[in-house]
Amino acid sequence: MIGPGAEASAAAQGLGSELRCFLVVTDEAAPDSPSSLHAQPASLSGHLGEFRLSLQAGEQTLDLSQVVGEGFSGFDIVLDLGAKPLLDSALLPVGYLATGGDAGALETALEEIPELVGEFEKPQFFVYDAAICAHSRSGIQACTRCIDSCPADAITSAGDQGISVDPHLCQGAGSCASACPSGAIRYAYPQLGDSLERIRDLLGGYRSAGGTDPVLVVHDAEAGRQRWGEVSAQAAGNLLPLEVAELGSLGMDQWLSALAFGARRVTLLDAGNTPQRVLQELKAQLEFAGALLEGMGYPPGALALADAADGTWLALLDPAHAMPEIPPAAYACMDEKRTMIRFAVDHLWQQAPRQRPLISLPTGAPFGEVSLVDSRCTLCLACVSQCPAKALLAGDDSPQLRFVEDNCIQCGLCARSCPENAIAPSPRYLFDGPQRRKVRVLKEEAPFLCIRCGKPFATRSVIDKISGSLRGHPNFGPAEFRRIQMCEDCRVKDMFQAELDPTAESRQEARS
Repeated sequence: MIGPGAEASAAAQGLGSELRCFLVVTDEAAPDSPSSLHAQPASLSGHLGEFRLSLQAGEQTLDLSQVVGEGFSGFDIVLDLGAKPLLDSALLPVGYLATGGDAGALETALEEIPELVGEFEKPQFFVYDAAICAHSRSGIQACTRCIDSCPADAITSAGDQGISVDPHLCQGAGSCASACPSGAIRYAYPQLGDSLERIRDLLGGYRSAGGTDPVLVVHDAEAGRQRWGEVSAQAAGNLLPLEVAELGSLGMDQWLSALAFGARRVTLLDAGNTPQRVLQELKAQLEFAGALLEGMGYPPGALALADAADGTWLALLDPAHAMPEIPPAAYACMDEKRTMIRFAVDHLWQQAPRQRPLISLPTGAPFGEVSLVDSRCTLCLACVSQCPAKALLAGDDSPQLRFVEDNCIQCGLCARSCPENAIAPSPRYLFDGPQRRKVRVLKEEAPFLCIRCGKPFATRSVIDKISGSLRGHPNFGPAEFRRIQMCEDCRVKDMFQAELDPTAESRQEARS
């Protein structure tokens, strides 16, 4: 317990003798407990069963374990009685209860604490594939969408290893899976394929029973379930509730698939308990999906986020924002996010009122192309080595930079890694599938041939750039410049030959 002495002592007494309480008293009051000390907390970290508290000691910070002594291994539960909580995540760790000085919150906390005693199974909500993560390569950081959208602060950067997710802090909000452009992090249960089959079955069963104009209303399993129960009596019969663990766990792959499976609208019902970071990410994803719909001539309002506390949310179900009736899609439901988005968009585009070949998308959208400033590019291929999605490729037998738009996730690693600032991402969607999957050559040059053995080993632009950079350097004379035009094997041979026969260089220079 952390806080003023009188409140901490009273709270400890309120819990009785079944729980051992340690008090960190932040004022001058003398607590009625031998297990206490006067100190100012500096920081708190951890989770249920393993919280660690650091204390401010003058200019230093000390771990409380150094004060408590041998045998201390951390606290199981923390009751923070301070006016300003030590932790401020939107989703606080299980086992951390903060009252903010409110008597009602304290009463609730004292009722909850005994329920946190025992052994619990902690599910792992996520699956992570570092191989396709676009967070960082070679010390260059790009995508941080999962980190920015996590309301529990469970995701941190692991540098070139990708990201690190603390499974004890993760509470399954799901916004990381919705935000991830590559599908590197995804919801573990239910898996994407199972969720899509559930949506398909729901819509198919409704149509089989003679229902028309189905509208999918997505709500969470807690406050959303209660709110849906309150409003469902006044709702029309074509509203189909879809209960999910967390509202943020669904993204474009499932929303667009629901429309492809025949839903006339998809409304996300926020019951007021969705963390702000999750709402921000949902709004961003809705903007991307809405741009795709609008580009095909569909109403972007067919996908919407509604406030369940506002009685006007039913107005969002206005038929003016509904999709036209289209044949339901029959594609297979798989556990691959981008594939499912493409399948859904391809089906919708085939039935679209306006079949434009391509559209621009808002900044941050996970689809697009890269533009190249040809005069700057030296075909160093640094961008190829950085691309996590294999959208940028090297040539097979000749110096080439190739591009597959279907693979591009617009992470920006290519632009950040280009030493010539020659490349830039550009969000858009190319509806023509064969063109999107086509391998395009962005730049090609004839190879530069080694002046000694004739082996191709670089491009003319690379050799010219290196030569230009070193021209005038005191350590680079004619022999050194000549070696720049040699392959790695011939360069070594030439250096050894010069050491063994000092006159060879001067003869070579005379011949040159």
